[in-house]
Amino acid sequence: MRRWIMHVDMDAFYASVEQRDHPEYKGRPVIVGGLSLRGVVATASYEARRYGVHSAMSMSKARELCPEGIFLRPRFYHYREISEQIHRIMERYSPYIEPLSLDEAFLDVTGAGAQFASPYAMARQFKDDVLAATGLVVSVGVAPNKFLAKLASDIRKPDGLVIVPHGKEAAMIAPLPVRRLWGVGKQTAQALEKAGFHTIGDIAALKDERPLLSICGSMGRRMYEMAQGIDHRPVEYNREIQSVGNEETYETDLVDEARIDLEWRYFAHYVAERLRRKRLRGHTVAIKVRYANFSTVTRQTRLDHATDSENVLYRVSRMLYNRLNNTMPVRLLGVTVSGLEKAVVQPSLFEEDRAEEKLATTLDELTKKYGTEVVMKGALWQRSVACRKDGKLDERDDTF
Repeated sequence: MRRWIMHVDMDAFYASVEQRDHPEYKGRPVIVGGLSLRGVVATASYEARRYGVHSAMSMSKARELCPEGIFLRPRFYHYREISEQIHRIMERYSPYIEPLSLDEAFLDVTGAGAQFASPYAMARQFKDDVLAATGLVVSVGVAPNKFLAKLASDIRKPDGLVIVPHGKEAAMIAPLPVRRLWGVGKQTAQALEKAGFHTIGDIAALKDERPLLSICGSMGRRMYEMAQGIDHRPVEYNREIQSVGNEETYETDLVDEARIDLEWRYFAHYVAERLRRKRLRGHTVAIKVRYANFSTVTRQTRLDHATDSENVLYRVSRMLYNRLNNTMPVRLLGVTVSGLEKAVVQPSLFEEDRAEEKLATTLDELTKKYGTEVVMKGALWQRSVACRKDGKLDERDDTF
């Protein structure tokens, strides 16, 4: 049976969601990211990209390139809900799904011929299903392997649909520039071009990978195989999340001890909430602190029992922070929980623990139904007020 891999990539996902939710933004340059002086672009609409704006660019540079742009803070909870909706659509097509991010995934669709007349028909139906359910467009590539599927989804963005047939892999990708090879960045592409390799076909024409080793080192062999259209990596559908965490870079360095304490409560709350949502608990709690001089310190400790408790995460994070020599202003803080395991529901023997669990469950349900700012604990409300005084709203940076 021929192997078929489908790569799904939502087009300018965050920006597209904002344009969908706000019709007045359609056709206009929308830039989503941190709005502080230290913020970066998370996603730029295709209208904004025409000005040279792209993800990971500093927000100050984006404002310089596109002063008439619409600049928005990300709504991660909203994007995650839509991502989960798209994921449920994916499950209709294959149980073998490897999520890469909220807006991107691989699916092993080998054997889908029993349902669809062709790979094109399957991809077309998937795009139609996503559009009907969410009002969003998605680019899809279907190919014999992961490298080619990802390459195919990217060729005709936005709203792309490209099939790479078996037996035509090398011929289809031969005219493409070497920078299209997975893992080839700007510097490597320049080195390859300087050595005379301008297209993927130039690399595929080699007898073996030896001429690439002096340029790409250990990547030479894999690069040579990719140029032939070869990629043996499986879709890792059972890959587990290794950690759950949040961190934030502050527009103004933090010096006030009470404000820093609010940050630890904030991180404890949202990391705990995300653990519960994923039905996970963790053994290891780690903090990250970056000072005004850009020195960065991390500390961690392993707990005897896995936890998803906000109170435990706060106490442990605070304890780790107190052990540091905190004499400088703080530029960044973060909390990460690892050593994860599936949460097993069992009644607690202690009244205090039962009360905390009941409160957490109630707040989770209210947040899911009404949003993050309808009901919040006093410390989180104080933190929200402090952020507004600083000229910024709540900007959560979810990391895995």
